[in-house]
Amino acid sequence: MRRILPIWLITIMLAVIISAAGTSYYISSISREKRTLVISTTTSLYDTGLLEAIEKRFEEKYPIDLYFISVGTGLAIQHAMRGDADVILVHAPSKELKFLEAGYGVNRKIIAYNFFVIVGPESDPAGIRGLSVEEALKKIVDAGRRGVAVWISRGDESGTHTKEKILWSYAGFSWSSLKDEPWFLETGSGMGKTLLVANEREGYTLSDIGTYLKYYGAGLIKLKVLVEQGKELLNVYSVIAVNPDKVPKVNFRDAMIFIKFLTSDEGQKIIENFKVYGYSLFYPAVKLLRENVNSEVVQWIKEYAYFNGTECPVKYRREYPELYKD
Repeated sequence: MRRILPIWLITIMLAVIISAAGTSYYISSISREKRTLVISTTTSLYDTGLLEAIEKRFEEKYPIDLYFISVGTGLAIQHAMRGDADVILVHAPSKELKFLEAGYGVNRKIIAYNFFVIVGPESDPAGIRGLSVEEALKKIVDAGRRGVAVWISRGDESGTHTKEKILWSYAGFSWSSLKDEPWFLETGSGMGKTLLVANEREGYTLSDIGTYLKYYGAGLIKLKVLVEQGKELLNVYSVIAVNPDKVPKVNFRDAMIFIKFLTSDEGQKIIENFKVYGYSLFYPAVKLLRENVNSEVVQWIKEYAYFNGTECPVKYRREYPELYKD
């Protein structure tokens, strides 16, 4: 004769089974959840759409959600130092070195390059078209002081702003002095906004070529490239992981997965193939530097963006020796 369990015991057993099943489902769902990696980055990479292309392919491969904070290089570094980002993608070598020296950054890798350009109105009132950077800036200052030209500066401590100050110094001027003159204006904004203001004021400005082409191709601006290419206008992009010894809560492991992806053949191919309106906006740098080809561009990159002969001195490297072949 089969034993019939009391109703109260059956009720308890069912509750235990349901609870266990629920716990199992919860644990299973947690294990399937994507992790989040926060990347603080320059506006030029974000505004062009390159990061969207990288994000799409990366998230197809890894259970990691990429979250981008798009600001200038100076602010990108501040976010990282506060622990609000796991990785930075920036383009100001002098600021990057200070970030490393302060102990906040490790495993820097140069991933891409392009060139800055000086853009201005078709009428070119300062007459700078085709000149060298030094000659062009001197003419802009002269035209500005005569009341026939306007310069629009980002003034936001971004990578582009850092480059601008270097170029003014190269031409024999001080940015901090020029900014007080009436023809010299600051936006305190990103590259896209600055280009729109320069377009509206029919002024001159310094831009990364990527953002310029995106806005020009979309018909948002009519500004023309008047001074381009050349060593002085080189623009180098680097990725740096935040040091977990300095900021313990950062997602270092996933940061390194991201860095290895960017420096892989696949990641570099995405950069190489990314075009807007038929124009290549960025050039991959990893293979170029690894093979150490004897080219003018490689020499320019080393002179501008290397520290003591390397993209990342040994004391700022943490694990992952395969990243470096120098």
